[in-house]
Amino acid sequence: MSEGFEFPVRVYWEDTDAGGIVFYANYLKFFERARTEWLRALGLEQQALRAQTGGMFVVSETQVKYHRPAQLDDLLRVTARLAEPGRASLVIAQEAWRDGVLLCEGTIRIGWVEAERLRPARIPSVILERLL
Repeated sequence: MSEGFEFPVRVYWEDTDAGGIVFYANYLKFFERARTEWLRALGLEQQALRAQTGGMFVVSETQVKYHRPAQLDDLLRVTARLAEPGRASLVIAQEAWRDGVLLCEGTIRIGWVEAERLRPARIPSVILERLL
């Protein structure tokens, strides 16, 4: 399977709640950015994939555990790695770290669908080869 990927994310004012800590749902946005950049680093740009294959990834399931809060101006290290490969979906393990402290972790299942009809389909082998 592919190596883990790291992506830096700075916490901005818009990411925080009234208490000055990262709003819990925004970790999913941070995870999305890291997954997208991980795929891009593997040569799998999502718009190009859709144009070339007629398919795309969609999130079908998430599981997130929060350990400690991030705050305004923190620089996070958000990771992504393939945890479970499959023929029609993948489970991606993700974490958010600050200065060596785990803040949040989760898994995201992304499924492959036909873009026009949003019907489940098999992930093209060219994509799986890059991921494994």
